[in-house]
Amino acid sequence: MVQNILKIFIEKGFLLDKEMLEFLSELKDEDVAHEIINKIAIVSKQKLITKSLVDQNFEKIKPILFELDGDKKKLVDKFFVNVSISVEVKKEIVYSQEPEVDKESEIRPIKVISSPVNLAQKLVVRDFVRHFRSRYKFLKELLQQKTELDNLTSIDKINSNKRFFSIIGIVTSKKTTKAKNILLDVEDLTGKVKLLINQTKEEVYEKSKEILLDDVIGFKCSGSSDFLFCNDLFYPDSHVKEKHRSDRECYTLFISDLHIGSTMFLEDRFNKFIDWINGKDLTESQKEILKKIKYIFIVGDSIDGVGVYPGQEKFLKIKSIKGQYEKLAGLLRKIPEHITIIMCAGQHDGVRVAEPQPPIGEDFGEELHKIPNLHLVSNPSIIEVESTLGKTGVKILMYHGASMHPIIGEIEELRLINGHHHPAKVVKHLLLRRHLAPIHGDMVYIPNPTEDPMIIKEIPDIIATGDLHKTDIDKYNGILIVCSSCWQSITPFEEKVGNMPDPCKVPVVNLQTGSVKILDFSEEQSDGDKVCEEKEEEIKC
Repeated sequence: MVQNILKIFIEKGFLLDKEMLEFLSELKDEDVAHEIINKIAIVSKQKLITKSLVDQNFEKIKPILFELDGDKKKLVDKFFVNVSISVEVKKEIVYSQEPEVDKESEIRPIKVISSPVNLAQKLVVRDFVRHFRSRYKFLKELLQQKTELDNLTSIDKINSNKRFFSIIGIVTSKKTTKAKNILLDVEDLTGKVKLLINQTKEEVYEKSKEILLDDVIGFKCSGSSDFLFCNDLFYPDSHVKEKHRSDRECYTLFISDLHIGSTMFLEDRFNKFIDWINGKDLTESQKEILKKIKYIFIVGDSIDGVGVYPGQEKFLKIKSIKGQYEKLAGLLRKIPEHITIIMCAGQHDGVRVAEPQPPIGEDFGEELHKIPNLHLVSNPSIIEVESTLGKTGVKILMYHGASMHPIIGEIEELRLINGHHHPAKVVKHLLLRRHLAPIHGDMVYIPNPTEDPMIIKEIPDIIATGDLHKTDIDKYNGILIVCSSCWQSITPFEEKVGNMPDPCKVPVVNLQTGSVKILDFSEEQSDGDKVCEEKEEEIKC
Protein backbone atom coordinates (compact mmCIF):
# COMPACT_ATOMS: atom_id res chain seq x y z
CA MET A 1 0.00 0.00 0.00
CA VAL A 2 2.69 2.48 1.02
CA GLN A 3 4.87 1.60 -1.96
CA ASN A 4 1.93 1.94 -4.37
CA ILE A 5 1.07 5.41 -3.05
CA LEU A 6 4.70 6.49 -3.37
CA LYS A 7 4.82 5.09 -6.90
CA ILE A 8 1.74 7.07 -7.96
CA PHE A 9 3.22 10.30 -6.64
CA ILE A 10 6.63 9.68 -8.20
CA GLU A 11 4.99 9.03 -11.57
CA LYS A 12 3.24 12.40 -11.31
CA GLY A 13 6.47 14.15 -10.32
CA PHE A 14 5.39 14.98 -6.75
CA LEU A 15 7.03 14.50 -3.36
CA LEU A 16 5.05 13.30 -0.35
CA ASP A 17 6.09 14.09 3.23
CA LYS A 18 6.03 11.35 5.87
CA GLU A 19 2.93 12.72 7.60
CA MET A 20 0.83 12.67 4.42
CA LEU A 21 2.12 9.20 3.53
CA GLU A 22 1.00 7.98 6.94
CA PHE A 23 -2.49 9.53 6.60
CA LEU A 24 -3.04 8.01 3.16
CA SER A 25 -1.68 4.61 4.19
CA GLU A 26 -4.11 4.47 7.13
CA LEU A 27 -7.04 4.48 4.68
CA LYS A 28 -6.08 0.97 3.49
CA ASP A 29 -7.96 1.59 0.23
CA GLU A 30 -5.86 2.31 -2.86
CA ASP A 31 -8.84 3.56 -4.90
CA VAL A 32 -9.73 6.24 -2.36
CA ALA A 33 -6.07 7.16 -1.87
CA HIS A 34 -5.75 7.43 -5.67
CA GLU A 35 -8.78 9.77 -5.83
CA ILE A 36 -7.30 12.03 -3.15
CA ILE A 37 -3.84 11.99 -4.77
CA ASN A 38 -5.25 12.87 -8.19
CA LYS A 39 -7.28 15.78 -6.85
CA ILE A 40 -4.38 17.19 -4.82
CA ALA A 41 -2.00 16.81 -7.77
CA ILE A 42 -4.37 18.58 -10.15
CA VAL A 43 -5.32 21.56 -7.99
CA SER A 44 -2.18 22.27 -5.95
CA LYS A 45 0.40 22.61 -8.72
CA GLN A 46 3.02 22.13 -5.99
CA LYS A 47 5.85 19.63 -5.98
CA LEU A 48 5.78 18.91 -2.23
CA ILE A 49 2.44 17.67 -0.84
CA THR A 50 1.98 18.43 2.87
CA LYS A 51 -0.85 18.63 5.38
CA SER A 52 -0.94 22.43 5.26
CA LEU A 53 -1.16 22.30 1.46
CA VAL A 54 -4.28 20.12 1.71
CA ASP A 55 -5.82 22.56 4.18
CA GLN A 56 -5.10 25.55 1.92
CA ASN A 57 -6.66 23.84 -1.11
CA PHE A 58 -9.62 22.25 0.65
CA GLU A 59 -12.24 24.16 -1.34
CA LYS A 60 -10.81 22.79 -4.59
CA ILE A 61 -10.38 19.27 -3.25
CA LYS A 62 -13.77 18.97 -1.56
CA PRO A 63 -15.73 17.74 -4.65
CA ILE A 64 -14.38 14.24 -4.03
CA LEU A 65 -16.49 14.23 -0.86
CA PHE A 66 -19.60 14.28 -3.04
CA GLU A 67 -18.32 12.11 -5.90
CA LEU A 68 -17.97 9.12 -3.57
CA ASP A 69 -20.56 7.51 -1.33
CA GLY A 70 -20.91 4.78 1.26
CA ASP A 71 -17.74 3.38 2.81
CA LYS A 72 -15.50 5.31 0.43
CA LYS A 73 -16.97 8.64 1.52
CA LYS A 74 -16.37 7.62 5.15
CA LEU A 75 -12.72 6.98 4.31
CA VAL A 76 -12.38 10.42 2.73
CA ASP A 77 -14.02 11.95 5.81
CA LYS A 78 -11.49 10.05 7.94
CA PHE A 79 -8.62 11.40 5.85
CA PHE A 80 -9.70 15.01 6.37
CA VAL A 81 -10.23 14.47 10.11
CA ASN A 82 -6.70 13.02 10.33
CA VAL A 83 -5.23 16.13 8.72
CA SER A 84 -7.18 18.24 11.24
CA ILE A 85 -9.73 19.62 8.75
CA SER A 86 -13.30 19.68 10.01
CA VAL A 87 -15.34 18.51 7.02
CA GLU A 88 -18.65 19.51 8.49
CA VAL A 89 -17.52 23.06 9.30
CA LYS A 90 -16.09 23.52 5.81
CA LYS A 91 -19.38 22.39 4.27
CA GLU A 92 -21.22 24.99 6.31
CA ILE A 93 -19.08 27.67 4.68
CA VAL A 94 -20.00 26.50 1.19
CA TYR A 95 -23.71 25.97 1.83
CA SER A 96 -24.44 28.90 4.11
CA GLN A 97 -28.02 29.07 2.78
CA GLU A 98 -28.94 25.81 4.56
CA PRO A 99 -31.29 26.24 7.53
CA GLU A 100 -29.57 26.76 10.88
CA VAL A 101 -29.24 23.76 13.15
CA ASP A 102 -30.47 24.14 16.72
CA LYS A 103 -27.17 24.75 18.47
CA GLU A 104 -28.33 23.05 21.67
CA SER A 105 -28.92 19.73 19.91
CA GLU A 106 -26.47 19.78 16.99
CA ILE A 107 -23.60 17.31 16.90
CA ARG A 108 -20.47 19.35 16.30
CA PRO A 109 -17.38 17.78 14.74
CA ILE A 110 -14.25 17.48 16.82
CA LYS A 111 -10.88 18.67 15.57
CA VAL A 112 -7.74 16.66 16.23
CA ILE A 113 -5.12 19.35 16.84
CA SER A 114 -2.33 16.92 17.66
CA SER A 115 -2.20 13.13 17.57
CA PRO A 116 1.48 12.24 17.08
CA VAL A 117 2.40 8.87 15.64
CA ASN A 118 6.03 8.07 14.85
CA LEU A 119 6.56 6.34 11.54
CA ALA A 120 8.38 3.00 11.49
CA GLN A 121 12.04 3.64 10.81
CA LYS A 122 15.50 2.55 11.91
CA LEU A 123 16.70 4.61 14.88
CA VAL A 124 20.32 5.49 15.60
CA VAL A 125 22.07 7.44 18.37
CA ARG A 126 21.91 10.65 16.33
CA ASP A 127 18.10 10.46 16.43
CA PHE A 128 18.20 10.74 20.24
CA VAL A 129 20.54 13.73 19.94
CA ARG A 130 18.21 15.47 17.50
CA HIS A 131 15.24 14.62 19.70
CA PHE A 132 16.80 16.36 22.69
CA ARG A 133 18.01 19.28 20.62
CA SER A 134 14.51 19.89 19.27
CA ARG A 135 13.18 19.82 22.84
CA TYR A 136 15.87 22.19 24.04
CA LYS A 137 15.36 24.66 21.20
CA PHE A 138 11.60 24.87 21.70
CA LEU A 139 11.79 25.33 25.48
CA LYS A 140 14.67 27.79 25.08
CA GLU A 141 12.47 29.96 22.86
CA LEU A 142 9.82 30.03 25.59
CA LEU A 143 12.35 30.96 28.27
CA GLN A 144 13.85 33.71 26.11
CA GLN A 145 10.52 35.52 26.36
CA LYS A 146 10.88 35.89 30.14
CA THR A 147 11.95 39.44 30.99
CA GLU A 148 13.54 38.22 34.23
CA LEU A 149 16.28 36.46 32.25
CA ASP A 150 18.28 39.55 31.35
CA ASN A 151 21.75 39.58 29.77
CA LEU A 152 21.18 36.17 28.19
CA THR A 153 24.31 34.49 26.93
CA SER A 154 25.44 31.06 25.79
CA ILE A 155 27.81 28.98 27.90
CA ASP A 156 30.74 29.36 25.51
CA LYS A 157 30.53 33.17 25.81
CA ILE A 158 30.66 33.38 29.60
CA ASN A 159 33.59 35.53 30.72
CA SER A 160 34.74 37.39 33.82
CA ASN A 161 33.75 40.76 32.32
CA LYS A 162 30.07 39.95 32.79
CA ARG A 163 29.23 40.13 36.48
CA PHE A 164 25.56 39.12 36.23
CA PHE A 165 24.00 37.26 33.32
CA SER A 166 21.52 34.52 32.43
CA ILE A 167 21.87 31.18 30.66
CA ILE A 168 19.37 28.60 29.43
CA GLY A 169 20.51 25.01 29.77
CA ILE A 170 19.47 21.41 30.19
CA VAL A 171 20.32 19.73 33.51
CA THR A 172 22.51 16.65 33.00
CA SER A 173 23.55 16.00 36.61
CA LYS A 174 22.31 16.94 40.09
CA LYS A 175 24.20 16.32 43.34
CA THR A 176 24.05 17.47 46.95
CA THR A 177 27.42 18.56 48.35
CA LYS A 178 28.74 17.87 51.86
CA ALA A 179 27.70 21.41 52.78
CA LYS A 180 24.12 20.55 51.64
CA ASN A 181 24.31 22.85 48.62
CA ILE A 182 23.00 21.66 45.26
CA LEU A 183 25.49 21.24 42.42
CA LEU A 184 24.26 20.98 38.84
CA ASP A 185 25.89 20.15 35.54
CA VAL A 186 24.19 22.26 32.88
CA GLU A 187 24.75 22.28 29.14
CA ASP A 188 23.48 24.12 26.08
CA LEU A 189 24.35 23.70 22.40
CA THR A 190 27.70 25.44 22.93
CA GLY A 191 29.17 23.87 26.06
CA LYS A 192 28.89 22.66 29.67
CA VAL A 193 29.30 24.34 33.04
CA LYS A 194 28.96 23.56 36.76
CA LEU A 195 26.40 25.61 38.67
CA LEU A 196 26.02 25.85 42.46
CA ILE A 197 22.80 26.69 44.32
CA ASN A 198 23.69 27.77 47.84
CA GLN A 199 21.29 26.88 50.65
CA THR A 200 21.72 30.40 52.06
CA LYS A 201 19.57 31.60 49.13
CA GLU A 202 16.50 30.00 50.68
CA GLU A 203 13.88 30.77 48.02
CA VAL A 204 16.04 29.61 45.11
CA TYR A 205 17.24 26.60 47.11
CA GLU A 206 13.65 25.47 47.75
CA LYS A 207 12.86 25.75 44.04
CA SER A 208 16.00 23.82 43.17
CA LYS A 209 14.86 20.81 45.20
CA GLU A 210 12.30 20.16 42.45
CA ILE A 211 14.86 20.16 39.63
CA LEU A 212 14.79 16.95 37.60
CA LEU A 213 17.40 15.57 35.25
CA ASP A 214 16.77 16.76 31.68
CA ASP A 215 14.87 19.86 32.85
CA VAL A 216 15.38 22.86 30.58
CA ILE A 217 15.71 25.87 32.90
CA GLY A 218 16.67 29.52 32.73
CA PHE A 219 19.28 30.49 35.37
CA LYS A 220 20.26 33.97 36.59
CA CYS A 221 23.94 33.60 37.42
CA SER A 222 27.20 35.12 38.44
CA GLY A 223 30.68 33.61 38.19
CA SER A 224 33.05 32.48 35.47
CA SER A 225 33.17 29.85 32.77
CA ASP A 226 34.71 27.45 35.31
CA PHE A 227 32.00 27.76 37.95
CA LEU A 228 28.64 29.55 38.24
CA PHE A 229 26.50 30.58 41.19
CA CYS A 230 22.73 30.58 40.73
CA ASN A 231 20.77 33.60 41.96
CA ASP A 232 17.38 32.55 40.57
CA LEU A 233 15.86 30.02 38.20
CA PHE A 234 12.84 29.84 35.91
CA TYR A 235 10.89 27.07 34.18
CA PRO A 236 9.14 27.40 30.79
CA ASP A 237 5.74 27.10 32.55
CA SER A 238 2.20 27.06 31.14
CA HIS A 239 -0.29 29.94 31.19
CA VAL A 240 -3.67 30.27 29.50
CA LYS A 241 -3.73 33.63 27.75
CA GLU A 242 -7.33 33.35 26.59
CA LYS A 243 -9.96 31.03 28.05
CA HIS A 244 -12.01 29.19 25.45
CA ARG A 245 -15.59 28.30 26.26
CA SER A 246 -18.52 26.78 24.38
CA ASP A 247 -21.27 29.13 23.21
CA ARG A 248 -23.87 26.69 24.54
CA GLU A 249 -24.38 24.84 27.79
CA CYS A 250 -22.95 21.38 27.22
CA TYR A 251 -20.97 18.85 29.20
CA THR A 252 -18.14 16.38 28.78
CA LEU A 253 -17.41 13.36 30.97
CA PHE A 254 -13.95 11.99 31.75
CA ILE A 255 -13.27 8.34 32.55
CA SER A 256 -10.20 6.09 32.35
CA ASP A 257 -8.68 2.83 33.57
CA LEU A 258 -11.64 0.54 32.97
CA HIS A 259 -9.30 -2.50 32.90
CA ILE A 260 -11.87 -4.64 31.12
CA GLY A 261 -10.82 -8.28 31.14
CA SER A 262 -9.54 -8.14 34.71
CA THR A 263 -11.25 -10.20 37.41
CA MET A 264 -11.27 -6.93 39.36
CA PHE A 265 -13.18 -4.96 36.69
CA LEU A 266 -16.23 -3.47 38.45
CA GLU A 267 -18.65 -4.42 35.70
CA ASP A 268 -21.82 -3.91 37.72
CA ARG A 269 -20.71 -0.37 38.60
CA PHE A 270 -19.83 0.42 34.98
CA ASN A 271 -23.19 -0.94 33.83
CA LYS A 272 -24.77 1.42 36.33
CA PHE A 273 -22.91 4.27 34.60
CA ILE A 274 -24.14 3.01 31.20
CA ASP A 275 -27.71 2.88 32.55
CA TRP A 276 -27.30 6.42 33.85
CA ILE A 277 -26.10 7.71 30.48
CA ASN A 278 -29.23 6.14 28.99
CA GLY A 279 -31.49 8.00 31.42
CA LYS A 280 -32.09 5.49 34.23
CA ASP A 281 -32.12 6.38 37.94
CA LEU A 282 -31.42 10.10 37.58
CA THR A 283 -32.03 12.93 40.01
CA GLU A 284 -33.79 16.02 38.65
CA SER A 285 -30.53 17.98 38.39
CA GLN A 286 -28.85 15.04 36.64
CA LYS A 287 -31.64 14.92 34.03
CA GLU A 288 -30.76 18.46 32.98
CA ILE A 289 -27.08 17.55 32.70
CA LEU A 290 -27.72 14.32 30.79
CA LYS A 291 -29.65 16.12 28.04
CA LYS A 292 -26.58 18.28 27.40
CA ILE A 293 -23.77 15.70 27.54
CA LYS A 294 -21.96 15.88 24.20
CA TYR A 295 -18.61 14.15 24.80
CA ILE A 296 -16.97 11.35 26.77
CA PHE A 297 -13.16 11.20 26.99
CA ILE A 298 -11.65 7.80 27.84
CA VAL A 299 -8.06 8.46 28.90
CA GLY A 300 -6.30 5.11 28.51
CA ASP A 301 -6.15 1.61 30.01
CA SER A 302 -9.62 0.73 28.77
CA ILE A 303 -8.61 -2.95 28.94
CA ASP A 304 -6.33 -4.84 31.32
CA GLY A 305 -4.23 -6.28 28.49
CA VAL A 306 -2.24 -9.52 28.46
CA GLY A 307 1.34 -10.03 29.67
CA VAL A 308 1.64 -6.53 31.08
CA TYR A 309 3.25 -7.79 34.31
CA PRO A 310 4.41 -11.20 35.63
CA GLY A 311 1.59 -13.42 36.87
CA GLN A 312 -1.15 -11.27 35.34
CA GLU A 313 -2.93 -14.25 33.79
CA LYS A 314 -4.38 -15.46 37.09
CA PHE A 315 -6.14 -12.09 37.46
CA LEU A 316 -7.68 -12.18 33.96
CA LYS A 317 -11.30 -13.06 33.25
CA ILE A 318 -10.84 -12.52 29.49
CA LYS A 319 -7.47 -13.90 28.44
CA SER A 320 -7.07 -12.32 24.98
CA ILE A 321 -6.60 -8.68 23.99
CA LYS A 322 -9.05 -9.05 21.13
CA GLY A 323 -11.66 -10.53 23.46
CA GLN A 324 -11.19 -7.67 25.91
CA TYR A 325 -11.71 -5.09 23.16
CA GLU A 326 -14.82 -6.94 21.94
CA LYS A 327 -16.22 -6.70 25.47
CA LEU A 328 -15.33 -2.99 25.58
CA ALA A 329 -16.98 -2.38 22.19
CA GLY A 330 -20.16 -4.07 23.41
CA LEU A 331 -20.33 -1.66 26.35
CA LEU A 332 -19.49 1.46 24.33
CA ARG A 333 -22.20 0.65 21.77
CA LYS A 334 -24.73 1.20 24.55
CA ILE A 335 -23.73 4.87 24.77
CA PRO A 336 -26.16 6.99 22.69
CA GLU A 337 -24.76 7.92 19.27
CA HIS A 338 -25.32 11.65 19.77
CA ILE A 339 -22.51 11.54 22.37
CA THR A 340 -19.04 11.69 20.79
CA ILE A 341 -16.48 9.37 22.43
CA ILE A 342 -12.75 10.12 22.20
CA MET A 343 -10.38 7.41 23.43
CA CYS A 344 -6.61 7.11 23.69
CA ALA A 345 -4.44 4.19 24.75
CA GLY A 346 -2.57 3.53 27.99
CA GLN A 347 0.15 1.11 29.09
CA HIS A 348 -2.32 -1.81 29.36
CA ASP A 349 -3.79 -1.35 25.88
CA GLY A 350 -2.99 -3.41 22.80
CA VAL A 351 -0.43 -0.99 21.38
CA ARG A 352 3.29 -0.42 22.01
CA VAL A 353 4.22 0.80 25.48
CA ALA A 354 6.68 3.39 24.13
CA GLU A 355 5.28 6.91 23.96
CA PRO A 356 3.75 8.49 22.00
CA GLN A 357 1.38 5.54 21.76
CA PRO A 358 -0.54 5.17 18.50
CA PRO A 359 -4.34 4.88 18.32
CA ILE A 360 -5.72 1.41 19.01
CA GLY A 361 -5.55 -0.45 15.70
CA GLU A 362 -7.91 -2.79 13.90
CA ASP A 363 -5.64 -5.79 14.49
CA PHE A 364 -6.92 -6.09 18.07
CA GLY A 365 -9.66 -3.45 18.20
CA GLU A 366 -11.59 -4.24 15.03
CA GLU A 367 -14.95 -3.93 16.79
CA LEU A 368 -14.03 -0.49 18.15
CA HIS A 369 -13.48 0.79 14.61
CA LYS A 370 -17.09 -0.09 13.77
CA ILE A 371 -18.56 2.27 16.39
CA PRO A 372 -19.62 5.41 14.49
CA ASN A 373 -19.36 7.88 17.38
CA LEU A 374 -15.97 6.64 18.66
CA HIS A 375 -12.74 8.46 17.72
CA LEU A 376 -9.45 6.67 18.47
CA VAL A 377 -6.47 8.96 18.96
CA SER A 378 -2.87 8.66 20.11
CA ASN A 379 -1.55 9.09 23.64
CA PRO A 380 -1.01 12.02 24.06
CA SER A 381 -3.43 14.00 21.88
CA ILE A 382 -4.97 17.46 21.79
CA ILE A 383 -8.63 17.56 20.78
CA GLU A 384 -10.63 20.71 20.11
CA VAL A 385 -14.37 20.50 20.77
CA GLU A 386 -17.19 23.00 20.44
CA SER A 387 -15.49 25.08 17.76
CA THR A 388 -17.82 27.11 15.54
CA LEU A 389 -17.26 29.35 12.54
CA GLY A 390 -14.89 32.09 13.58
CA LYS A 391 -14.62 30.83 17.17
CA THR A 392 -11.94 28.61 18.68
CA GLY A 393 -13.28 25.69 20.66
CA VAL A 394 -12.20 24.16 23.97
CA LYS A 395 -8.81 22.44 23.68
CA ILE A 396 -8.40 19.26 25.71
CA LEU A 397 -5.03 17.55 26.16
CA MET A 398 -5.37 13.81 26.79
CA TYR A 399 -2.44 12.00 28.38
CA HIS A 400 -2.80 8.69 30.19
CA GLY A 401 -0.04 9.60 32.61
CA ALA A 402 2.58 6.84 32.83
CA SER A 403 5.32 9.41 33.51
CA MET A 404 3.68 10.48 36.77
CA HIS A 405 4.93 7.47 38.75
CA PRO A 406 8.68 8.22 38.35
CA ILE A 407 8.13 11.96 38.90
CA ILE A 408 6.51 11.25 42.27
CA GLY A 409 9.63 9.33 43.27
CA GLU A 410 11.98 12.13 42.18
CA ILE A 411 10.35 15.21 43.76
CA GLU A 412 10.51 15.51 47.55
CA GLU A 413 7.28 17.48 47.89
CA LEU A 414 5.33 14.76 46.06
CA ARG A 415 6.96 11.94 48.03
CA LEU A 416 6.06 13.56 51.35
CA ILE A 417 2.37 13.97 50.49
CA ASN A 418 2.19 10.56 48.72
CA GLY A 419 1.67 12.03 45.26
CA HIS A 420 -0.28 8.95 44.10
CA HIS A 421 -3.15 10.32 46.19
CA HIS A 422 -2.83 13.80 44.63
CA PRO A 423 -2.44 13.31 40.87
CA ALA A 424 -3.35 16.92 40.05
CA LYS A 425 -0.26 18.11 41.93
CA VAL A 426 1.85 15.82 39.75
CA VAL A 427 0.23 17.22 36.61
CA LYS A 428 1.18 20.74 37.76
CA HIS A 429 4.84 19.72 37.55
CA LEU A 430 4.32 18.57 33.96
CA LEU A 431 2.69 21.89 33.08
CA LEU A 432 5.49 23.79 34.83
CA ARG A 433 8.04 22.03 32.62
CA ARG A 434 5.89 22.14 29.45
CA HIS A 435 6.66 18.46 29.00
CA LEU A 436 4.61 15.31 29.66
CA ALA A 437 7.58 12.98 30.26
CA PRO A 438 10.58 15.14 31.18
CA ILE A 439 12.98 12.50 32.57
CA HIS A 440 14.98 10.46 30.04
CA GLY A 441 15.34 6.87 31.20
CA ASP A 442 12.26 6.80 33.41
CA MET A 443 9.94 6.32 30.43
CA VAL A 444 10.08 4.19 27.31
CA TYR A 445 9.73 6.52 24.34
CA ILE A 446 10.39 6.69 20.63
CA PRO A 447 12.78 9.55 19.79
CA ASN A 448 11.59 11.91 17.09
CA PRO A 449 14.47 13.72 15.36
CA THR A 450 12.17 16.47 14.09
CA GLU A 451 10.07 17.38 17.13
CA ASP A 452 9.67 15.96 20.63
CA PRO A 453 5.98 14.91 20.63
CA MET A 454 5.80 14.92 24.44
CA ILE A 455 6.33 18.69 24.62
CA ILE A 456 3.23 20.66 25.61
CA LYS A 457 3.51 22.85 22.56
CA GLU A 458 -0.02 24.21 22.62
CA ILE A 459 -1.50 25.24 25.98
CA PRO A 460 -4.80 23.40 26.54
CA ASP A 461 -7.89 24.66 28.34
CA ILE A 462 -8.21 21.26 30.02
CA ILE A 463 -5.62 18.55 30.65
CA ALA A 464 -7.09 15.10 31.32
CA THR A 465 -5.08 12.21 32.79
CA GLY A 466 -5.64 8.79 34.32
CA ASP A 467 -3.32 5.97 35.45
CA LEU A 468 -3.20 6.76 39.19
CA HIS A 469 -6.79 5.52 39.77
CA LYS A 470 -7.66 8.65 41.77
CA THR A 471 -10.14 11.41 40.99
CA ASP A 472 -8.61 14.84 41.44
CA ILE A 473 -9.64 18.25 40.13
CA ASP A 474 -7.55 21.41 40.26
CA LYS A 475 -6.48 24.47 38.31
CA TYR A 476 -3.07 25.75 37.29
CA ASN A 477 -2.55 29.15 35.67
CA GLY A 478 -6.03 28.98 34.14
CA ILE A 479 -5.72 25.34 32.97
CA LEU A 480 -8.33 22.94 34.35
CA ILE A 481 -6.74 19.67 35.53
CA VAL A 482 -9.03 16.61 35.45
CA CYS A 483 -7.59 13.36 36.81
CA SER A 484 -9.91 10.43 36.23
CA SER A 485 -10.93 7.62 38.51
CA CYS A 486 -10.87 3.91 37.63
CA TRP A 487 -13.34 1.01 37.28
CA GLN A 488 -11.19 -1.63 38.97
CA SER A 489 -11.07 -2.68 42.61
CA ILE A 490 -7.79 -2.58 44.49
CA THR A 491 -5.10 -4.74 42.89
CA PRO A 492 -2.51 -6.80 44.81
CA PHE A 493 0.20 -4.38 43.64
CA GLU A 494 -1.73 -1.34 44.90
CA GLU A 495 -2.36 -3.09 48.20
CA LYS A 496 1.35 -3.89 48.48
CA VAL A 497 2.47 -0.27 47.95
CA GLY A 498 -0.35 1.23 50.02
CA ASN A 499 -2.16 2.94 47.15
CA MET A 500 -5.93 3.08 47.69
CA PRO A 501 -7.88 3.60 44.44
CA ASP A 502 -10.99 5.76 44.28
CA PRO A 503 -13.11 3.88 41.74
CA CYS A 504 -16.29 4.68 39.83
CA LYS A 505 -16.16 8.49 40.01
CA VAL A 506 -16.93 10.49 36.85
CA PRO A 507 -15.88 14.16 36.54
CA VAL A 508 -18.42 16.21 34.56
CA VAL A 509 -17.18 19.51 33.10
CA ASN A 510 -19.50 22.28 31.91
CA LEU A 511 -17.80 23.51 28.73
CA GLN A 512 -19.63 26.83 28.87
CA THR A 513 -18.73 27.83 32.43
CA GLY A 514 -15.80 25.54 33.32
CA SER A 515 -17.58 24.30 36.45
CA VAL A 516 -17.06 20.69 37.56
CA LYS A 517 -19.20 18.06 39.27
CA ILE A 518 -18.22 14.51 40.22
CA LEU A 519 -20.76 11.71 39.75
CA ASP A 520 -20.35 8.73 42.08
CA PHE A 521 -21.24 5.23 40.86
CA SER A 522 -19.44 3.34 43.63
CA GLU A 523 -21.21 0.98 46.03
CA GLU A 524 -20.58 3.47 48.83
CA GLN A 525 -22.39 6.10 46.74
CA SER A 526 -23.12 9.33 48.60
CA ASP A 527 -26.50 11.05 48.61
CA GLY A 528 -25.56 13.64 46.00
CA ASP A 529 -22.99 14.63 43.41
CA LYS A 530 -19.90 16.49 44.55
CA VAL A 531 -19.75 20.06 43.33
CA CYS A 532 -16.23 21.43 42.83
CA GLU A 533 -15.68 25.08 43.73
CA GLU A 534 -12.86 27.31 42.54
CA LYS A 535 -11.08 29.41 45.16
CA GLU A 536 -8.03 31.46 44.19
CA GLU A 537 -6.80 29.18 41.38
CA GLU A 538 -7.53 26.04 43.42
CA ILE A 539 -10.52 23.76 43.05
CA LYS A 540 -11.99 21.91 46.02
CA CYS A 541 -14.59 19.15 45.59
